[in-house]
Amino acid sequence: MFPSVATSLTANVQYQCRIHLDIYDSPALERLATQATAGRQLWIESPADTQEDGATAIAIRLCEDDYPGWIGPEAVEQLDIAETPYQPTSWSAAEIQAKIPEAIAFTKAAMAHPNHYLWGGTVGPNYDCSGLIQAAFASVGIWLPRDAYQQEEFAQAIALADAQPGDLVFFGPAQKATHVGLYLGNGQYIHSSGKDQGHNGIAIDPLSATGTPISQTYFAQFRGVGRIQSSYQAPRRT
Repeated sequence: MFPSVATSLTANVQYQCRIHLDIYDSPALERLATQATAGRQLWIESPADTQEDGATAIAIRLCEDDYPGWIGPEAVEQLDIAETPYQPTSWSAAEIQAKIPEAIAFTKAAMAHPNHYLWGGTVGPNYDCSGLIQAAFASVGIWLPRDAYQQEEFAQAIALADAQPGDLVFFGPAQKATHVGLYLGNGQYIHSSGKDQGHNGIAIDPLSATGTPISQTYFAQFRGVGRIQSSYQAPRRT
């Protein structure tokens, strides 16, 4: 049994999530930033921050992808001190390629369940675009950075003509990627897209300027293709 941390939190100590947790993008705890599946580990970044309305937020950082956020006191009740520090696993490019069919199968299984687009969603059944991609790779033990632009920076850029199933396809303005999908081959990709210019959930689209109105909208913002060659290694902390 893990020691409880419900009444005591220590900075720079690793904790483990007992259940799936929502993690927010500010101390106000109003907008979801990401989610952590049961078993993930995190650091406490700072002591509790009490807001004007009396709400309490705790700054944390997830160990696997180094992603920051805030949790509320009810989430603290679901943390245990980690028995062992998180240790990232190293995979060769060949080992990753061998796991790609399982990652693709994860996204198709997610699409088969009723779902809608959820900003910050990584647990399911509701995902955002990069949350679906991160969850698919994490399901086979490969960690990616959390956000689309971070995934684009992490992946090895390749030409569209060389794209293979399991590569990532990126979309967005010139400044940075704001959307990502998983290439399936045969000119198609699977992605979780929002209400405004997408399917409000997971769907497969052609990577084409002559497809459906939704696929045309995304293709007009196409930035490039990236291949995952390694598992993310978060910065070492002491």
